Amino acid sequence: MSTWTSWPSQEALSREIRPRARRRIGRGIRLVLAAASMWGIIARGELSPWATLGACLGVLVLYGVVWCYFRTTLRHRLWPALGILALLVAGGAIAAGLDATLPAVMLWCGCAVLALERLPLAVGLAVAAVALTVFALFDSGDNWLVTTLTALGLSLAGYTVRLDAEARGNTHRLLVQERAARKAEAETAALAERARIAREIHDVLAHSLSAQAVHLEATRLLVERGVDREVVLERVVAARRMAREGLAETRQALSALRGDMAPVEEFLRELVASEGARLEVDGEPRQLPAEAGLAVRRVAQEAMTNVRKHAPGAEVVLRLEYRPKEVELEFRDFGGRSPVDNSLGVSGSGYGLRGMRERAELLGGALDAGPAEEGFVVRLRVPA
Repeated sequence: MSTWTSWPSQEALSREIRPRARRRIGRGIRLVLAAASMWGIIARGELSPWATLGACLGVLVLYGVVWCYFRTTLRHRLWPALGILALLVAGGAIAAGLDATLPAVMLWCGCAVLALERLPLAVGLAVAAVALTVFALFDSGDNWLVTTLTALGLSLAGYTVRLDAEARGNTHRLLVQERAARKAEAETAALAERARIAREIHDVLAHSLSAQAVHLEATRLLVERGVDREVVLERVVAARRMAREGLAETRQALSALRGDMAPVEEFLRELVASEGARLEVDGEPRQLPAEAGLAVRRVAQEAMTNVRKHAPGAEVVLRLEYRPKEVELEFRDFGGRSPVDNSLGVSGSGYGLRGMRERAELLGGALDAGPAEEGFVVRLRVPA
């Protein structure tokens, strides 16, 4: 029932969404029809000059009335639109009374087409029936078949124009929705990228700068108390080491954000070579996404730092396994002089395995850590 009583959408009624060439063609057709009507009035030569001028002005007034009808239907105002159509039908009757056949027929047929195109379908059919009935009574004569076919053709033309406008309006509405969805998607991607950069800055710079601040504050207190020069120098060297490590980590983070980091396997081989550990690789090696590769790097560094601090001398084995849809890093240590605490709450290099687990979960993976045999095992799985 809503199909019969609902208005065409505003996108369908608006001419602004139509191609510019089509708008120009429609405007040209209306001007041609107005000019033809005025020429028909002038060419007859049966009216006085003043009557001819009045008739031409009447055509221009009707042109303005049709424009008002377009604006009224665009706002979905039914009764003003019906009033305008009634005025046009009456204008056709006046033109017929003045023996202006062509303007009268144009008005009645135009009312039928405009009603079917721009009004609710039930109302449009009723108005078109009235306008075409008046046209049939005036133009039928002895040829009812031609008049009937003309009326049906005009009805079909009006309904076809309506369907075309609706299809165009639906297309425009879907296009607007798609653009809005793309804009929202771009904004979401930008926010995600900002969050990613913020995590990297927090993971690297926050720890490095806070550690340096602690060492420098301790150095200041030692100087004020007149502590031995060697102790002060040790603090300064520690702060410098923190600054260098922070700078190196920052460069790695920026490389990851640009997506031009060295392969994960190459990084792990360098790490185990410098620490005297062992690396095992299973599966077919491949290039990992930047976020997944960075998570593997961070977990390996964090676990290795905790081993150095809490279990010096422990034997360390790293196993990197490439699976069809994910990659797994297993970090295992055992045989240290003291038991290592790689729990999720411990922070060795400042990032903390708790932060690494959060990073893994953001990527759709998981990080587990716990005691195993004579040591500790950390296991990371991330989609890749």
